[in-house]
Amino acid sequence: MKMQIARMSPHQNGKVIGVLMATTATVIFSVFAVVARLALPAGSAPSLVYVVFGPAMYLIFGYVFTAMGCGLYNFVCKYVGGIEYEAEALTEDRLLD
Repeated sequence: MKMQIARMSPHQNGKVIGVLMATTATVIFSVFAVVARLALPAGSAPSLVYVVFGPAMYLIFGYVFTAMGCGLYNFVCKYVGGIEYEAEALTEDRLLD
């Protein structure tokens, strides 16, 4: 059966994407900071502030741009329709796959 996404929640989607981006950025920035501290001479390695500041910026911008994108989607889908996808009910034998 074909279905359409009629509305996307800007706040909820923004929270989820922001947290996912911040979590990923924390891992990447932490690895980068450790490698840079080991590879570069003392004093020239990036400050640990980047490990905190970078993911915080990813959280903020991830939230803001996702919320803006959802708001834009909600506006546009009123006029052109939502994203279509096809769904089917799972049967018991397909649950075991």
